[in-house]
Amino acid sequence: MTKNSSSSTTVPGTVWLARGRHLGPDPEQDVRRNVIALKAAGVLDDYLDLDPVEAARSTPLYPREKSAGPGPSARRLFEARWRVTDGVMVRAQLTTYEPGGRRSDSEGITWVLAAEAEAAWDPRWPSPATMFWPDSDRVAWDHDVLPGVRLRTANHMPTDQNELRRHLRDVSRNTWYIHVVVHEAMTPDAKGQRPVSAFLPPSLRHQVIEHRATPAQAEIADFAMKRELNVRLPRGGAVVLPTQPRNRDHDAEHFTVHSVFLDGSEPAELLDLIEEFAELPRPLPEGAEQALTQLRQCWHLLTPDEELVHAQAMVVKYAEALDAMTKSSELYQAAAEAAQAALAEFSSGDGTPRPPVSDTAKAVSSPLNAIKKGLGRFRDPSRQDM
Repeated sequence: MTKNSSSSTTVPGTVWLARGRHLGPDPEQDVRRNVIALKAAGVLDDYLDLDPVEAARSTPLYPREKSAGPGPSARRLFEARWRVTDGVMVRAQLTTYEPGGRRSDSEGITWVLAAEAEAAWDPRWPSPATMFWPDSDRVAWDHDVLPGVRLRTANHMPTDQNELRRHLRDVSRNTWYIHVVVHEAMTPDAKGQRPVSAFLPPSLRHQVIEHRATPAQAEIADFAMKRELNVRLPRGGAVVLPTQPRNRDHDAEHFTVHSVFLDGSEPAELLDLIEEFAELPRPLPEGAEQALTQLRQCWHLLTPDEELVHAQAMVVKYAEALDAMTKSSELYQAAAEAAQAALAEFSSGDGTPRPPVSDTAKAVSSPLNAIKKGLGRFRDPSRQDM
């Protein structure tokens, strides 16, 4: 597993990140059923279902930093390990969190998922989301933290101009996803209502949120996007929204498609642009660095080889600690003997103090100076008395 505790401003090329809300009654049970089934089918090498408090007390693979844990609001921590093309190992953690206040049915449970591979991430690999969450529309795990926004569907934009502008600001600020806006030149049939993201490779499919502007919203959506994000939405076309903070080299026109046919066919030009955008460096959104640090430094699901290496490292550490304690004990004993010898120097040898001496002699040969002198000889055996 890649060990890297340094801070980064962009998402590493080996990492897959997602965050969302589960609106169902028992999100952890949905995860358990899915990972049990996937392990039985041989899709997962293994998984762990951890209580965050117990996980914090156990010994992870790498030393823990104070900020690396999931925090007091965590409900449950799941870890899973699987292999993809050419035997590349992928490790992932899914953490569920309690809401800030009293939970309402519409608020749901927030979850954060961080996965890292032993090689550069390939969008054709399976989505880490479906390694934990069931790949079913009947389980509502795919809601964004912003109300009314969801993965795996086409989200229609607000009709009010002020709400639309606020919506654009919200979805583009500190987002964990790539956002695409598609304008419907005419109201599509059932095939055209299928989200464009459904045509994307598996692991990219759950990193894209699609927004739809109705035929009547052509001008209002274009105006709002020009004002808020400095991009244009062509009538009947689509645009990939820039990340915020915006990259100075971002070419909005390049990531704009002027014609998208919503007839159920594959929009190849738009898909190519989305995949190209996904390969660009993207800033780590708020909370992502903590999730990545937790994955790298608080990992518990070890392979047999890792368990052996970890056990050997612990044996070495314990041996070093025992050796240090032994040496410290010997040093303390030697120091005590030196102090006793120094004190004996100011006694008559039978334990009684020497008779008083002049003030000048006291200044030169006080007990404190003698102790210092004795200890000095202990620290530097080669030193000779003058």
